[in-house]
Amino acid sequence: MSLATTMIALFLQIIITCFIFTTTASSPHGFTIDLIQRRSNASSPRLRSDTQLGSPYANTVFDNDEYLMKLHIGTPPVEIEAVLDTGSELIWTQCLPCTNCYDQNAPIFDPSKSSTFKEEICKTDDHSCPYEVTYFDKTYTKGTLATETVTIHSTTGEPFVMPETIIGCSHNSSGFNPSISGIVGLDWSPLSLLTQMGGEYPGFISYCFSGKGTSKINFGGNANIAGDGVVSTTMFITTAKPGFYYLNLDAVSVGDNRIETLGTPFHASEGNMMIDSGTTYTYMPDGYCNLVRDAVEKVVTADRVVDKSGSDWLCYHSDTIEIFPVITIHFSGGADLVLDKYNMYVESKEGGMFCFGILCHDPTQEAIFGNRAQNNFLVGYDSSSLLVSFKPTDCSKLWS
Repeated sequence: MSLATTMIALFLQIIITCFIFTTTASSPHGFTIDLIQRRSNASSPRLRSDTQLGSPYANTVFDNDEYLMKLHIGTPPVEIEAVLDTGSELIWTQCLPCTNCYDQNAPIFDPSKSSTFKEEICKTDDHSCPYEVTYFDKTYTKGTLATETVTIHSTTGEPFVMPETIIGCSHNSSGFNPSISGIVGLDWSPLSLLTQMGGEYPGFISYCFSGKGTSKINFGGNANIAGDGVVSTTMFITTAKPGFYYLNLDAVSVGDNRIETLGTPFHASEGNMMIDSGTTYTYMPDGYCNLVRDAVEKVVTADRVVDKSGSDWLCYHSDTIEIFPVITIHFSGGADLVLDKYNMYVESKEGGMFCFGILCHDPTQEAIFGNRAQNNFLVGYDSSSLLVSFKPTDCSKLWS
């Protein structure tokens, strides 16, 4: 799934079928209301207050342009490292037996060795609950749904245990990096890790990405972002994709040259760009994106490099990143993000060449604010107030 290799946005297109349970009312993906609502039942033993449980968190690690979240599944718990993905819903990992799995560095999860693994039952011929998730870059996972215990950390020092969490057990998957064991969906759809935490943790997430070292993702009260330098912008819900986090991009500045979305088809007032931790680079529709690229080209005097990858990167011969202009992202509500040059210019592995980290694509596809652009910002999602906040932070030193 490496977006550094494919240079294609990670945009989730979920096709989940055959999720028919014991009631007739169902959520948008076919999961019954009864199944989902038991996650917020006050009698659940893990839905205690933040005072009792502290705030859940998980360690994260940077790997090959992706950010992986460490969590444990099963009993006894087995650690996996999975992509931290605010742009998708399902939590899944590769499981034995594997009919067609990609090569994975870590041992593949064996459900037969877990005392808490339980396959979901559906009204299919074999009573299994199959799922299929296909990503835009043609990577995919296929398998069956199950419930399993998921465990992360808590600020109390005790484990934060989530029994009977719905996960995907993948028996057929392809195209992903060997360093990852799956994906942790963190949007606000019914099956995401965030939603399945329950009512005590209603949509609070924060993370801080750095291109080196380890970091953390926080949930609940500890995910609050405050203090000097914090800017916030409105989070929007769309009817077409209600689980995703949309922001409203007003403009992009290249140095002092501000390019407005106003007057272009990209302009909107209720969300035109998805913020996604699972996509590496930033993507904008061709028409507006080319205006931003033109502004960069007017500033940079270095020699152009022809992109032979087919992804139409804007690249230059240079031994230093300092020749490139500062990029500022202007979200609605005055949330102006002055980005580090690392966030916007990608050096080739061989050196001597840098490429612009905003890519243009068909306007029918999603505009995405990717994880590299979010580097060295403490990013907080507050779904109750419908706000996303940013605080400039040296993320590599935050938890060192």
